[in-house]
Amino acid sequence: MLKSFYINNIAYYVAGAGAVFFVVSFFQPVFFQIGGLLLLLLFITIFIDALLVYSKQNGINVERLVNGRFSIGDDNKVVIELHNYYPFRIKASIIDELPIQFQERNWIRKITIDRSEKYSFEYLLKPMTRGEYFFENINVYVHGPLQFIKRRYVSKTHHVVKVYPSYIQMRRYQLLAVSNRLQEVGVKRIRKIGHSMEFEQIKEYVRGDDYRTINWKATARKDGLMVNNYTDERSQQIYCLINKGRVMKMPFHGLTLLDHAINSSLVLSNVALVKQDKAGIITFEKNLDTFLLADKKPMQMNMILESLYRQKTDFLESDFEKLFSVIRNRVTNRSLLILFTNFESLESLQREMGALKKIARYHLLLVVFFENTELKSLIDGKVASLEDIYIKTIAEKFAYEKRLMVKELHKNGIPSILTTPENLTVNTVNKYLELKTRMSI
Repeated sequence: MLKSFYINNIAYYVAGAGAVFFVVSFFQPVFFQIGGLLLLLLFITIFIDALLVYSKQNGINVERLVNGRFSIGDDNKVVIELHNYYPFRIKASIIDELPIQFQERNWIRKITIDRSEKYSFEYLLKPMTRGEYFFENINVYVHGPLQFIKRRYVSKTHHVVKVYPSYIQMRRYQLLAVSNRLQEVGVKRIRKIGHSMEFEQIKEYVRGDDYRTINWKATARKDGLMVNNYTDERSQQIYCLINKGRVMKMPFHGLTLLDHAINSSLVLSNVALVKQDKAGIITFEKNLDTFLLADKKPMQMNMILESLYRQKTDFLESDFEKLFSVIRNRVTNRSLLILFTNFESLESLQREMGALKKIARYHLLLVVFFENTELKSLIDGKVASLEDIYIKTIAEKFAYEKRLMVKELHKNGIPSILTTPENLTVNTVNKYLELKTRMSI
């Protein structure tokens, strides 16, 4: 821990007052002795204060406690712990050198610590971009008991924190699912139609069992009625396809559409694994970027997190034909493919419709794209001039085209979700549960 010596501003004011007395003493000699006495007292006070502050080699210890990973778009806790080894109460100013991504230049905390006391405080950080964040030194300025001297301690506590997709949101959904309270976040209860044909076991008939599932061969071998027991189909492959092209660069509430898509993919993958399905990830732009084979092994969620936290948008058009080629060659079994993308015009959808229809021929394709929330404010706004009429008309045209895209996809047998970014996760999870309940996969 490095140390530095600082004289408080009070000392400069007193020294300035002494200098004034020396100047005035040129006209009134009596002030010369007052000025000299004032400066002498000042030097003695500074010496005593410095002696007290530097009486210990390491008068204070500071440490930063931070998790090795942060969740994007959520409040993440950082704890600063200090231990005062001085035999007197101190006042301290703490400056933590935050990562440059936060662009925080005035971060400072002022505290008072009693003698031989341990003190800790916490603060929250909300990262808005994924990647690696570097925490640098912690600077602690300790004021002497007479408030004339400040001593700086520099703690070399470097930390590297990885900012992942919103795993806090994922854990929240998981906790609600365990406690059967998913309705609190908008996940609907969907009535099951029919029953699954996934055989589980043969068991003895009890009152209330469906007599249509009686296993007559097993009944003949036993002394009583035996029925087949079925369970929900498992080990179905669920792939989240994330478009990283320039259309996903649009911001919403501080996060890009890509960030919202990644957060939703993380929650959906976790729900799929809870349902005993296999979850996989595909990210693409001009070329294929990430291909994580669908699986349900225990480490699958960690692998999904590691593959998603460094993803960034590109300013190029994405190649859907190349995406189809990769899926056709590497995804051999029929799977549910959830494509997170965005279309701002009907023409942009029609350009990619050929590749989408090819994908839908072999797999169940669900297209998720975003509603432009800024259009609603323009449409609902009051009109005051001819220019406002023109802007409102154009906004209504784009909003109408979004609804036309849904109809165009439905006409080609491709289910879709048109959603706002804030409702993306809930709507996507609802649709996945609906498709699974209706045994569409």
